[in-house]
Amino acid sequence: MSVFIDLKTIPDVFRFFNLNGNVQHPLVAVINFSEVTHFISENTRVSGNYYCLLFKNYNCNNVKYGRKVVDFHDGSLICLAPNQVLELDVEEEEPEGMRGWGLFFHPDLIRATSLHDKMKDYSFFSYEVSEALHLSEKEKGILTDCILKIRDELEENIDVHSQSILVSSIELLLNYCSRFYGRQFITRTSNNRSVVAQVEHILRLYFKGDDIGDKGLPTVKYLSEQVHLSPGYVSDLLKKETGKNAQDHIHFHLIEEAKHTLLSTDKSVGEIAYSLGFEYPQYFNKLFKLKTGKTPVEFRSMN
Repeated sequence: MSVFIDLKTIPDVFRFFNLNGNVQHPLVAVINFSEVTHFISENTRVSGNYYCLLFKNYNCNNVKYGRKVVDFHDGSLICLAPNQVLELDVEEEEPEGMRGWGLFFHPDLIRATSLHDKMKDYSFFSYEVSEALHLSEKEKGILTDCILKIRDELEENIDVHSQSILVSSIELLLNYCSRFYGRQFITRTSNNRSVVAQVEHILRLYFKGDDIGDKGLPTVKYLSEQVHLSPGYVSDLLKKETGKNAQDHIHFHLIEEAKHTLLSTDKSVGEIAYSLGFEYPQYFNKLFKLKTGKTPVEFRSMN
């Protein structure tokens, strides 16, 4: 039977890992996995109110996300936003040489800072665990140095500088994660091109169908499900490979189909809008002009 654990506070995090160390800060925790000598021995689903970065340096295939088993490779990093759920199928005996670290920080820590506004730019927090960041030895060292700086600051007495130092150190860590994910997109470019080809094929077939009006416009979520990636990851992958995100690709195929229909049929603009899945024709008009510089009527009359 699965157990659900909601980590609401920093003490909850320490208790989850069966650590009795002193809580050094109410909103931030750094966990050294080598100090974890006893782990929860039940099948467990875990969520929390925290941003969480988990780096592990041992092989483990018993992590699930969205009911999917994740091959959590040696030397990989996963990043979770608040309220995401991990499922752990924990064995009776812990893996030998368990190594790595976990960083947990509450949104309240950054709420009144510039980092709060930047969090939306760290799209890797919306990636699936199966899209973990696989780190080189150099990259591991850089992130570990960042974690050590955060841990050292947590060991200092809290003063007026504590929050700004902690926040800036976390922001540096996240910026490095962004850089390393960019490197990963590049080093996996052959696999990425396969995904780009799949996306283009899926969209071509979708817009060739006669039932778009009933199904509605394809969404980024629909595309991500078709290629078995998270919406954030597939959009970032497409942006890296083609310069256009997932929504841009959808709009390109939509406008191409609209142009074809405008010039090859006598359908009214409203009829075309409905046939392409728009609930309101004015939205179609607005998008068409945004993408082409002309209204549908102007485009038809000029061609």
